[in-house]
Amino acid sequence: MLRIVNTKLGKIEGLPAADPRITSFKGIPFAKPPVGDLRFHAPVPAEKWEGTLKAYNFAPISVQPTPYYDPNDLYCREWSVDKDIPMSEDCLYLNVWTPANAADEKFPVYVWIYGGGFQTGFTAEMEFDGERIARRGIVVVTLAYRLNIFGFMCHPEITKENPSAPANFGLLDQRMAMQWVKDNIAAFGGDPENITLGGQSAGGGSVLNQILYGHKDLFKRAVCHSGMFQMPGNNIMTPRPLKEAEKFGEEFFAFAGVKTLAEIRKLSTEQLRQKWEEYGGFHKSVKIWIPVKDDKFVKTEFFDAIKNNSAQLVPMMLGFTTDEFTFKPQDSDTPVNAVKAGINLYKQLTDQIPSHPKNYCYQFDVEIPGWDNPGKFHSVDLWFWFETLAKCWRPFTGGYYDVARHMCNYLCNFVKCGDPNGKDCDDTPMEQWKSYSGEDDIITFKLAEAK
Repeated sequence: MLRIVNTKLGKIEGLPAADPRITSFKGIPFAKPPVGDLRFHAPVPAEKWEGTLKAYNFAPISVQPTPYYDPNDLYCREWSVDKDIPMSEDCLYLNVWTPANAADEKFPVYVWIYGGGFQTGFTAEMEFDGERIARRGIVVVTLAYRLNIFGFMCHPEITKENPSAPANFGLLDQRMAMQWVKDNIAAFGGDPENITLGGQSAGGGSVLNQILYGHKDLFKRAVCHSGMFQMPGNNIMTPRPLKEAEKFGEEFFAFAGVKTLAEIRKLSTEQLRQKWEEYGGFHKSVKIWIPVKDDKFVKTEFFDAIKNNSAQLVPMMLGFTTDEFTFKPQDSDTPVNAVKAGINLYKQLTDQIPSHPKNYCYQFDVEIPGWDNPGKFHSVDLWFWFETLAKCWRPFTGGYYDVARHMCNYLCNFVKCGDPNGKDCDDTPMEQWKSYSGEDDIITFKLAEAK
């Protein structure tokens, strides 16, 4: 097995995963720590190191509200299990799972961007374990990026300091990680010419932003899970103008009791995080510290680019969970109407590109078990795409595992060649998934599909 790799920055040693045929490398730096004068600044590439980097553990997570277990909160009890998880501004690291036995192998590569409203999220979340995908002959990379005020702060002084990259530091972090993958993934047995970029929710929105900026050979296809949903007064997928974002920055400077960029950079991480929490925390931040139309990295909104035919598109897999739209439409009184509104939202995108030969659309409609009767809520499909149901507390039984296996198979086939279709593990063909040309071409994942 390939336990030690030699990248352009130095040697890295990994560990066997639960399946010893897979090697995991965790906590690999792709950028300098964004601290001191690099706080609120575009990322700077990591430097070479001496000796061998022991990539045994996940790095500290990006600064965010402390993940904790709250039995009354659906998302906390689903994923937040460690209230003491380390977090730091020094967070720009990535992880790799590889099935390779030697560096000269060329496995397809899947690069993953987590979601969380651009405010929360981290690569160490249980559902993002890359081992099951790696077993199918894919090198998996999960990357971290700066969040909330640390990743999306804007201010006139920041713009003046670096007018070529005045905002969207979290998106720039992602871009630097993607470049690192392009430059180094061959050392892990990955094919730098066969990279798929994927993400969910804000991660899916990030994928769309990366497509708009231009793939420039960094990836050749994309996966967007739940990346285009909208909520009234809280549309994180539509970038706000830079000048508007700068006004929020000026307001926050005054709230924090600082006058200059130098002063706010002198605040400790915890001081800045506390001020951010006092200012409004997640619920206000998700409306403020989000991607910005800076005319540098983000120049337009994805739907506008599609309508204007200005986007350089790549083959895509995209879709949503049935119940994630129950909070979306202002004019919806029932979940049924909300679902229809959600489907219409996706049709607005897909109908603009029906002639594209490689777009595959889905709806996740699996009723999720548990005492809380959660339905098919936003993000729950991640357990299925990564086939990590066994890590979840919910009472999943055989039929759910069948659906997860099929979904993971579809995903991996798409990553390999741009077409999700293929055979199941028993060599029987899976249900055909047609490329999108109309509403009937949306595949629906249901528990009933289990054989």
